[in-house]
Amino acid sequence: FAPLGVVLVAMLGIGIAESSGLIGTGLRLLVIKSPRRLLTFVIVFAGVLSNTASEVGYVLLVPLGAVIFLAAGRHPIAGLAAAFAGVSGGYSANLLLGTIDPLLAGLSQEAARIIDPTYHVNPACNYYFMFVSTFFIAAAGTLVTEKFVIPRLGEYTGTEKPEEIRELNANEKRGLRFALWTIFISFALIVWGLLPESTVPLSGFLLGEQPDWFDAFLKSPFLKGIVAFIFILAAIWGIAYGIGAGTIKSDGDVMKGMGKSMSTLGIYMVLCFFAAQFVAYFKWTNLGLIFAVEGAEFLKSLNLGKIPLMMAFIFLAASANMFMGSASAKWAILAPIFIPMFMLLGFSPELTQVGYRIGDSVTNIISPMMSYFALIVAFIERYDEKAGIGTVIANMLPYSVVFLIVWAILLVVWLMLGLPIGPGSPLEFVN
Repeated sequence: FAPLGVVLVAMLGIGIAESSGLIGTGLRLLVIKSPRRLLTFVIVFAGVLSNTASEVGYVLLVPLGAVIFLAAGRHPIAGLAAAFAGVSGGYSANLLLGTIDPLLAGLSQEAARIIDPTYHVNPACNYYFMFVSTFFIAAAGTLVTEKFVIPRLGEYTGTEKPEEIRELNANEKRGLRFALWTIFISFALIVWGLLPESTVPLSGFLLGEQPDWFDAFLKSPFLKGIVAFIFILAAIWGIAYGIGAGTIKSDGDVMKGMGKSMSTLGIYMVLCFFAAQFVAYFKWTNLGLIFAVEGAEFLKSLNLGKIPLMMAFIFLAASANMFMGSASAKWAILAPIFIPMFMLLGFSPELTQVGYRIGDSVTNIISPMMSYFALIVAFIERYDEKAGIGTVIANMLPYSVVFLIVWAILLVVWLMLGLPIGPGSPLEFVN
């Protein structure tokens, strides 16, 4: 089952970066050093970036958003809402690839092979769209916080007092310097490896053998092995930070970080077992093909265009998220049905996946089925003893609506321009 291996490998590297403190310290620095007028934008933006790792955004950034807003004389629940909107509502936007990317790509690939047994979905298949979305979602989250949430909440009259926000200590600063040097060196090596062979001596060692540079990039070991690069880079950066900050003193600390990341994947492994059976039975019984053909014929008879169909699918994914929280569990069920169906209509699996990710993200923040929803309620109760599920939903609903509108418009413009949504990821499938 393709997704299992890639997720395990990626999580090992992310686990080292998270356990060493690199991710948490980096997010704290980003928020603490931001100008006051950009505070809301930076909190939402940092929230979006935090979903590269599994839980650091929920555990660290959401409560930190409330603390920072209270220290700035603003309503703490507004800061909490802004951070939560970025972490959970912006789940399908990022400047970096995270553990969810190879997971969903693997499920999409298994589903696509119902129609085309050789089809390959690369984990970076939605990267261009995700990258651009990051800035739109951060701006939209800032607008909602400033124009809707803060005026609605009014002045804070609770009993919580502003806390002193701890600056980075000397060890953390040294760790970040070590990490920044390794980040600079690793990116320089990657750029060197991706430059055309004739430009710099020994360059091009990460490219494919095709004469055209763009084709060589799309078929490059770098893209094919992107999961291995996520593991190696996250591990090196995390170890460098840990050595500088003193959080990693031996190889045992590295192993503990990797082990901790694996300990969170028990439920995912159970899901993989049943998802693998589900996909295999769809292939074996030809149910996937039957659903795809019959569904495609029905949709063709409706004479809907590509854009209305994709909007309808986004709404379906958003609705499903209200009843089932796990992104991978939903996609394990929906992918074997909708990816083959849409492939027969000319949609690429990568485009179908990006539609699913939009729908899944926008209702994360108002779905009580989301795994961290109870934790968010607990955070809010610290500042409002009468708060509950309804309080969270009422404050997060404007984000959900605006994110849906912004993402839908962005995708429509993307489709009209005919832009690829990621490296080697066209909008159309040609059988």
